[in-house]
Amino acid sequence: MSEPLILVEVLAQPAKVALIRFNRPKVLNALNDQLAKELEAALTTLDSDPNVHVIVVTGNEKAFAAGADIAAMADWSYATVFNQNYISKHWEAAKSVRKPLIAAVSGYALGGGCEFAMMCDIIIAADTAKFGQPEITIGTIPGMGGTQRLPRAVGKAKAMEWCLTGRMVTAQEAEAAGLVARVVPAEKLMDEVLATAGKIAAQSLPAVMKVKETINAAFETTLDQGLKFERREFHSTFALSDQKEGMRAFIEKRKPEFKNQ
Repeated sequence: MSEPLILVEVLAQPAKVALIRFNRPKVLNALNDQLAKELEAALTTLDSDPNVHVIVVTGNEKAFAAGADIAAMADWSYATVFNQNYISKHWEAAKSVRKPLIAAVSGYALGGGCEFAMMCDIIIAADTAKFGQPEITIGTIPGMGGTQRLPRAVGKAKAMEWCLTGRMVTAQEAEAAGLVARVVPAEKLMDEVLATAGKIAAQSLPAVMKVKETINAAFETTLDQGLKFERREFHSTFALSDQKEGMRAFIEKRKPEFKNQ
């Protein structure tokens, strides 16, 4: 049997954190349809696992994912990609994950690799990371959100320049532009990512999912609609026992013991 294209582990420490690792090192974790199927299945399983509160996705030191598997798709026809609903069929499963997704990026995150990282809720990058949308250099355009999520993250001017030139961007430039939450030394990447994941996983899961949902709504609604949605979700937290526990713990100067309900 061939090796799995992703490796999945529910960690003992930090608790309630799962790790997904792309596992195609010989091709710099190039993304293909089989990997997408395996990733969709893993995300669906972990999202429904009550013992998992945060999901971390990573690659290896050389590459998070250096793009789509061009050799596999070079001869496809329009009918092939349209009829098979390529990209939407599997990759967009990440959009329905309710728990936080953290991309731990080292090395190349190009094309589909950059686009998948943008599907995640937080990108933490090693100082060796390189981002980019180089599709224009091979006669096509981004198809997994590069022309849509990138402008929302870095603005029109930068997104236009990056996508029209295919230029690779350093981790430091990506952080300054707003694409990356934080840049850390490469040797400390996983330590920093798992510390962040552990801190999130220790919070009330319903509250965490509400934060994710309300922030994502900011990109889909007007400010007035978003504020109303946020207010309703804020009000709804007062039905949670975790809200009662959290506020009592604050008053009593102790650490809260959330029950995730």
